[in-house]
Amino acid sequence: MPISIVMPALEMAQETGTLIAWRKKEGENVRKGEPLLEVETDKAVMEIESPGDGILAGIRAPEGAVVPVGQTIAWIVAPGESPPTQDELIQSGRKLAQMPAATGSVETRTAGQQSAEGEPRISPKARRLAREHGVDLTSVRGSGPDGVIVAEDVLAGAQSSTAPTPAPQAALSTVGRLMAERMTQSWTTVPHFFVAREVDASKLIAAKEKLAPAIQQVQGAKLTYTDLLTFLTARVLTQHARINGSWVGNGIRYNAETHVALAIAVDDGVVGAVIHNADKASLADIAVQRRDLSERARSGRLRPADIAGATFTISNLGMFGVDAFQAIVTPPQAAVLAVGRIGERVVAVHGSPLVRPMMTITLSCDHRIADGARAALFLDELARTIQEPGSLLVVGL
Repeated sequence: MPISIVMPALEMAQETGTLIAWRKKEGENVRKGEPLLEVETDKAVMEIESPGDGILAGIRAPEGAVVPVGQTIAWIVAPGESPPTQDELIQSGRKLAQMPAATGSVETRTAGQQSAEGEPRISPKARRLAREHGVDLTSVRGSGPDGVIVAEDVLAGAQSSTAPTPAPQAALSTVGRLMAERMTQSWTTVPHFFVAREVDASKLIAAKEKLAPAIQQVQGAKLTYTDLLTFLTARVLTQHARINGSWVGNGIRYNAETHVALAIAVDDGVVGAVIHNADKASLADIAVQRRDLSERARSGRLRPADIAGATFTISNLGMFGVDAFQAIVTPPQAAVLAVGRIGERVVAVHGSPLVRPMMTITLSCDHRIADGARAALFLDELARTIQEPGSLLVVGL
């Protein structure tokens, strides 16, 4: 029986997806779990895997098409089998992506074809960059397949343009717009409160210096303070169900698993890439996962699973020289930890002024899920764990 390939819903409130590329051609064999196509959403470009074994057939949406979620764009069939006909689909009630000449539900152009406005064929990313940089697409020559204008063409055009600088515009990229919408929604609907703590990072620094060479040698990953904090925070979260909880509907959901999202800066904003089951992962595993997630996030190649299911978020701006800040909660999560830089400060130790490497951690909480006392208890245990990480880190390796 043919298996339908539909435009997936990869995000909440997603209505359409842009088909960036087919990884297989019509008539080629595919295996279940093998990368089949790439889809761009408001957040990232993601690889979609094949749902079954067979032959790719009946492709209805070409690269560059904007397709409504849930519509069939191709089929996987068995040898000798054919995709369903239009009449058969109508009888079964299935949705099928149509070409522009049929219904106009797919926004695409054939090679070399221009739109009614005289705009040449262009990739979605290049279109966004052209809008952001004020580049006139009619003056750009495409270097992609069949003359398609790609991102590099737009950037080159922006650098070499002698036209007057356009007036500043408030337009955001799709990722930037989505981030702005979600943060506005969070700030205006989630009752935030904040608790902060200064932590002596002496032993955290010592642990990094001791463990980094072994992880680099065995796993090929550079150990960071974010890795250490993710490892330690995940284990503390297992003892604080409310802080690892979620606000769903009108009540609290206690999550059985601990999935820590890391806020990663990309060109268009920030994405939260998730270390799943972080409380069970070793420090080396976390370092490898964080490295891989960061690389995929910055190249726009995150997979759906990479951004799904977070129960808590860590945002570390210490590498940018920030001393302290307050982060915004990502619903439905209960909290987010904001981490500042490690810097030398004069502190009182047993009544004497001494210089210590100190770090400020700030917990932002949804007051519907956690009150001040619960937040303070969590932050206190986390601070003590950071100041005395030895036993946990030894076990975690």
